[in-house]
Amino acid sequence: MSEGKILVSACLIGKPCRYDGKHQLREEVTVLHEEGMTIVVCPEEMGGLSTPRTPAERIGDKVIDKNGKDVTAEYKCGAQKALEIALKFGVKEAMLKSKSPMCGCGRIYDGTYSGKTIEGNGVLAEMLVANGIEVEAID
Repeated sequence: MSEGKILVSACLIGKPCRYDGKHQLREEVTVLHEEGMTIVVCPEEMGGLSTPRTPAERIGDKVIDKNGKDVTAEYKCGAQKALEIALKFGVKEAMLKSKSPMCGCGRIYDGTYSGKTIEGNGVLAEMLVANGIEVEAID
């Protein structure tokens, strides 16, 4: 990891902001946070989505929740806000929750709600990579 701040998914430091109202606490991320090396974001909440919320998956350029509602605008809004924070603070690296339609990098859920994954990036991961920020997916 570099000397600068690292953008991290809030659920990885124990914030209960996942779609199911839970967190995904990861010790390696918590240690960095406790050392003051992180900038913490929950882009779904930043985009106006509630916690808990209906699960959503990415289908092409859209994000559709399990009830069929298009939540692409909320995802793009939250991702844009998180990107602006990353750019403001000169972030070069991010540690994001794997497989999610917002934060997944390399593999994301396939849009069938079957637990299967496909090659791809979440909305925020895609924006960060396009802006030269290295993204690490954390399971």
